[in-house]
Amino acid sequence: MDVVSDAIAAVRTGRPEANKLRVGARWCVRLAPYEGAGFHVALTGACWLRTDAGTALALRPGDAVLLPHGAGHVLADAPTDPARAVPFAAVQGFPPAPTGPGTVELLCGKYRLDHSRTHPLLAELPDVVHLPHDDPRTPELRSAISLLSREAGAPGPGSCAAVPSLLDLLLVYMIRAWTAQAPAPARWPAALADPVVTEALRLLHSDPAEPWTAERLATRTGVSRATLNRRFALLVGRPPMTYLTWWRMTRAATLLRTADAPLESVARQVGYGSPYALSHAFLREFGVTPGRYRAGLTAVATA
Repeated sequence: MDVVSDAIAAVRTGRPEANKLRVGARWCVRLAPYEGAGFHVALTGACWLRTDAGTALALRPGDAVLLPHGAGHVLADAPTDPARAVPFAAVQGFPPAPTGPGTVELLCGKYRLDHSRTHPLLAELPDVVHLPHDDPRTPELRSAISLLSREAGAPGPGSCAAVPSLLDLLLVYMIRAWTAQAPAPARWPAALADPVVTEALRLLHSDPAEPWTAERLATRTGVSRATLNRRFALLVGRPPMTYLTWWRMTRAATLLRTADAPLESVARQVGYGSPYALSHAFLREFGVTPGRYRAGLTAVATA
């Protein structure tokens, strides 16, 4: 597993969704804040997006925008008063606007994510990631948008499997595009560009159950322990062993949420020799034992 894949898998819940919206003339819709991430692609025509925090930007034909933290926002034909917006769900029930001058066709989607355990890579993403259509660094993103647009517009045999897979691919490409365009202070794009830190992350994510030490990890990455600790802490925000403990707990929480494996198996998969050792570390991190954590998730799911 790689860091971006793991970061997404650790917080994803439920199935992603996507649909097309075609509007014309004067229009203004609002999407309330939600537990997840959303995106919009202006397939044809142009429009404006304004977040509840006041960020405003113009979307030109082909532009994509990712809202990784589920910020509430308004989409409209022009800069406007958000108070005139109607709920997005209400517009979805209207017949599509006829094609012609002023018509805007949008591809809209959302991912359900558990923000309580967001990986620091995803946490560093800004509230709005604007991905212009003419960026030469994103050919894969353009291809994914084209495929998803066709599949969402004209479902065929296998679409129930194809659309979620294409949505997952689109999210990966949007995050990749951000890492390529992120400003210099951003840590994680720099971390993923550093060969030593990237190799250390790859090793920790590939086998978190391995009995890693700082010395052993430094040897595997070909640098001294001091060099690894300095570069890793600078770019990731915490030392390698601290990051490993956090990642083990995050993996344990994911396994408890998505699998029925006994606690002993979960402990073994994340590098703890016994359920007791895992429970002690998990309680320190989450404030509850693994058993209570799993029981609470079960209660919520059946409520």
